[in-house]
Amino acid sequence: MKLTVAPVFLAIVTSLTGTASFPAIAAQAGGVGLASHRAVYDLKLAQSRGKRPMSAVRGRILYDFTGSPCEGYALQFRQVSQLDSGEGAASLSDLRATTWEDGSAKRLRFHSQNFLNERLRDAVDGQAERVDKGIGVKLTKPSDKSVGFEVEAVFPTEHVRHIIAAARDGKTTYEAVVYDGSESGEKLYDTLAVIGKAIAPDERKPNDAAAAESALASLTRWPVTISYFDRGKQVGEQTPVYAITFELYENGVSRALLLDYGDFVISGQMTQLEMKDTKPCP
Repeated sequence: MKLTVAPVFLAIVTSLTGTASFPAIAAQAGGVGLASHRAVYDLKLAQSRGKRPMSAVRGRILYDFTGSPCEGYALQFRQVSQLDSGEGAASLSDLRATTWEDGSAKRLRFHSQNFLNERLRDAVDGQAERVDKGIGVKLTKPSDKSVGFEVEAVFPTEHVRHIIAAARDGKTTYEAVVYDGSESGEKLYDTLAVIGKAIAPDERKPNDAAAAESALASLTRWPVTISYFDRGKQVGEQTPVYAITFELYENGVSRALLLDYGDFVISGQMTQLEMKDTKPCP
């Protein structure tokens, strides 16, 4: 079983209350500040279903995010999961990814490695840049190659900022085309974010590491589910390749993860959270 790194990390935004254009949401997203932080999530099996059931999962996610609009945003991500299908042999999945995205969301650098049972299965290395007709990509791994996409798409950090902007504006659904350099670096995803009712700071107090962090005590958060679909098919007519559910604070911190791989669902409880200082822009 190959797990997938999802961005948590836009052409059209649609909601139950109206439609907003890309420029409008982009302008709102410019006012969204993301907090530098390091979070650890402990993973376990939440649900097993389908033709390939899973009997047990345990693991951990490390999410280390730093940056600002003037310096750009850097992410170090690692997800280690031990998967037991109940057939007598457990497998160890180790996903590692680093990205850098400039503050204006014009450039993205990415590097990822996928290990299975401590053996490297695949690696992706490259950079993407906005061009007149969409996005241009230069890859060095898995091979030297240039790829172009003639579509209005967003990068991962920009995607998160747009979702927060949409949530603040009372939107309940949000569609975006996302490029994050995952898979072979040659893939776009159609995504649908469903945004739930805002949770006020004094409601539904967290019972994980977020509870002890004073920087979150006065912030609103929203339950969000982002579904990722293969590009080019009608979103309403296909099953998501992957989906992630979480509570998203207005500074970009996420808690209460649910990672849905189709045949099984993994929960992620935040066990550690360290808020970091962010240098103000000149």
